[in-house]
Amino acid sequence: MTTPAANSTLWPEYLKALRQEVVPALGCTEPVSLALAAAIATRELGRPAERIDARVSANLMKNGMGVTVPGTGTVGLTIAAAVGAIGGDPDGRLQVLKGLTEAQVANAKAMIAAGRVTLGVADVPNILYAEAVVHAGGDSARVCIADAHTHVVRIERNGQLLFAAAEEDAADETPYDLQGASTRDVFEFALRVPLEQVDFLLEAAELNDALSQVGMSGDYGLHIGATLKRQSLAGLMPEGLMTEIMTRTTAASDARMGGATLPAMSNSGSGNQGIAATMPVVVVAEHVGATREQLLRALALSHLMAVYIHSRLPKLSALCAVTTAAMGAAAGMAYLLDGGDAAVNMAISSMIGDLAGMICDGASNSCAMKVSTSVTAAWKAVLMALDGTRVTGNEGIVAEDVDNSIRNLGELACQGMQQTDAQILHIMMHKRASA
Repeated sequence: MTTPAANSTLWPEYLKALRQEVVPALGCTEPVSLALAAAIATRELGRPAERIDARVSANLMKNGMGVTVPGTGTVGLTIAAAVGAIGGDPDGRLQVLKGLTEAQVANAKAMIAAGRVTLGVADVPNILYAEAVVHAGGDSARVCIADAHTHVVRIERNGQLLFAAAEEDAADETPYDLQGASTRDVFEFALRVPLEQVDFLLEAAELNDALSQVGMSGDYGLHIGATLKRQSLAGLMPEGLMTEIMTRTTAASDARMGGATLPAMSNSGSGNQGIAATMPVVVVAEHVGATREQLLRALALSHLMAVYIHSRLPKLSALCAVTTAAMGAAAGMAYLLDGGDAAVNMAISSMIGDLAGMICDGASNSCAMKVSTSVTAAWKAVLMALDGTRVTGNEGIVAEDVDNSIRNLGELACQGMQQTDAQILHIMMHKRASA
């Protein structure tokens, strides 16, 4: 297969994006963001917290209220704040809760039971925002994280400002610019980048496959992956590559959302997105007997394509971003099956026509269902592309040009689904209040 010479001017931005957006994360990143704020605040306080007041943005509330926090067996943001304050590593970033002890978890639950942890929705313009104020005696410390899951923007102690991020740094800790990117350039980058520059992506295969194996035990979440595997062995589902992609990918999400104490390799701030961008590629690579180089280039293509598409979306929105991560996986799978950039573009176009309406109604065990749906759609789209067919530019929001289709999807998420997002949160909060 030959391709035109790559436009390498954006390669430094691509590498920066991969380094920033593909990182290990333990647990759902929204509650983890609040746990990190609480851990840093407790360090600034200088002694154990006796009381915690937490506030988060509406979108972070939606994504954190129903997901299990690793090592706790408990769902929600209050437990995340409590264990973050009591046992969190303030330098741990997205692995802030690594190494929690049973005693720390028990103390956190006792703090919550005593009514010493409060949680509310912050009136802030930020889509992603987490704030923790910890108290002991007459002292307090406040930490605010905004716009990115680990981006600390403000630290106070006893009302005195200790740190404030520069306004121009509010969007990203390490900014990168993908405005000039295209699917074709992403494809060429993945095929031509020196392997030593992206070999860290092999850790994505290792971490997420380990989660998948744990999830196949059937002990976590809704155990969807394990259930589907049993039904396949019982003859109720056909055995084969599609079933293997679906079960192994879904099992990793089962484990992550069900509180397993193993990290996932995330993508764009989400472990589930990292799983969706990784596991289908791993399974297909095993099936075709891919070399190390082929697997690595497929992972680079999948993860960077997922980052590129997600860069057109809000950080958090009413659109389930597992769908866009699975578009990256479709690109990686198409490459492994000897499809060129045309097949990649066709598969992504079909997926936009198929999955654009899937909503995000918060992080929870049922996210694994959306993962299974998304990666199955990705495989279907790849098979269509290899046969020369796709959803065309005459249908719905899909355009003839795949990059225009991606922009259309971004406009839908950024502008068209704001009221949907607010309504989802209203329903979730009302349901909780009346349960």
